[in-house]
Amino acid sequence: MPDTLHHVPDAPLDVTLPSSRTGVPSELLPSPNALAATRRATVLPRVEWIGERPNMVPIDRERFEELRPLGHGGMGEVVLLQDHDIERKVALKRLAEASGVDHVLRFVEEIRTVGQLDHPNIVPVHDVGVDPQGRYYFVMKHLQGETLESIIARLRAGEPAAHARFPIPVRAQIFLGVLNALAYAHRKGFIHRDLKPANIMVGAYGEVTVMDWGLARRIHSQDTVAHVAEPEAPRDVRKSFFMKTQAGTLVGTPLYMSPEQAQGKHEAVDIRSDTYSLAVLFDEFLYLKHYLEGRESLAEVLQGVEAITPPVQTSRGVQQAPVPSEYVWFLHKGFSKDPAKRYQSADEMMDALRGIMEGRIEVHCERTLLKRALHEALRRVDRYPMHIFAGGAAAAAIVAASLGHLLWRVFAG
Repeated sequence: MPDTLHHVPDAPLDVTLPSSRTGVPSELLPSPNALAATRRATVLPRVEWIGERPNMVPIDRERFEELRPLGHGGMGEVVLLQDHDIERKVALKRLAEASGVDHVLRFVEEIRTVGQLDHPNIVPVHDVGVDPQGRYYFVMKHLQGETLESIIARLRAGEPAAHARFPIPVRAQIFLGVLNALAYAHRKGFIHRDLKPANIMVGAYGEVTVMDWGLARRIHSQDTVAHVAEPEAPRDVRKSFFMKTQAGTLVGTPLYMSPEQAQGKHEAVDIRSDTYSLAVLFDEFLYLKHYLEGRESLAEVLQGVEAITPPVQTSRGVQQAPVPSEYVWFLHKGFSKDPAKRYQSADEMMDALRGIMEGRIEVHCERTLLKRALHEALRRVDRYPMHIFAGGAAAAAIVAASLGHLLWRVFAG
């Protein structure tokens, strides 16, 4: 792979706008002045010590050195860089050559969206620029870890190490990090629209990061990207895409769409569409099996999104411990096809999930009733230990007396 961030100083720089190659209007492309300033050199000097005196030695070298690719998609690619100024590794995301107008707009909106979302669970943008080929790029934190998609695959394969590291309480804690990021984004006025396991990164120390905000937009604002979207043929229902339909433009990933997304109703897509996708994501993380598994065609998936709600059950045939019933009911509300009946915000989902994790279980069935009673009893032990001890001792005395009277009657009779 050529190092697109390097420029040979002695060679003439071609600043011709590549509009004829991309078909993108010239106003959406970098200006000739921006292209002429693409060389990024280091600015910090090297410190050398001469005896006890420091000497600052200027260094003139390319700031970013491309190391290896990290991933690629329909819009572009992500590569790993070495930043020679700050002495750290960073990730660079850049547009593919011959990108259409919709890709350019999506890319620009992603940069500006993520740039406004300063949150521990959202990948930060460090810098933005144009490479010598006239491609927009932005530099961001290099995330290390694995995606939720990879974790689910390992759990489903039955890897003992994966199940030891990610029991259901830990999965709930990871999902809480996802909810935290979305609650923040929603408060800032953005919806993600493409939430799925492949867009969630989990680090070695349990840190959670929500990635890929390329389809995000402001709530209740005009969907600029969807209006100019070039139709794409969906090759995989787990991949995001645009597709023109009679009802509207489908934007997102079919398997994780809300019903209103699946119907192409852009004006109806709001925060509650994200909460539906969050429920689908958490459901797959808990059960290790997508609720629409077996549906491969786009038509089958979209029909399932609109009509199928997962049954209230603790297992779906995957070899693992059953999903606790309180989580089953938590998901049941999230899967409501009527936006007015599902969680109205990520904050509401967080409150409900924290309640479950703290033992404040809502009663929906015999199991949740029994768990609620047990948790209440345990809380009373901590709150009123002497009363519980006295009551327990009295009960034990009554049982002992009754048993003694019964034995006396048996042996005396």
